[in-house]
Amino acid sequence: MVAGEPRDLPVPVEVTAFRVLQEALTNVVKHSRAHSAQVTVGYEADGVSLQVADDGRGTPPGAGEGFGMTGMRERIDALGGRFEAVAASPSGFVVRAWLPAPVDA
Repeated sequence: MVAGEPRDLPVPVEVTAFRVLQEALTNVVKHSRAHSAQVTVGYEADGVSLQVADDGRGTPPGAGEGFGMTGMRERIDALGGRFEAVAASPSGFVVRAWLPAPVDA
């Protein structure tokens, strides 16, 4: 799903967005046992938001953050963005990210 008016993004933002979506979807396939996943890319005036939500088994209690999650967080932090990965209710998992990309940049 795409929200907002799609536009060109700065190359570092575009590459990071691609890699984050790629890793989040890889995690859905490898770990979630989901029946479906939804990807949303939101074009905002000051940036781009990303969300990958699945209907899988969520995160087992006590599970730590793996290399994939750490890599996503580091890529986003390097550009001054925000990252969140949480279990959804009643089941599933959601990865959310926001990257700065002002329209006039």
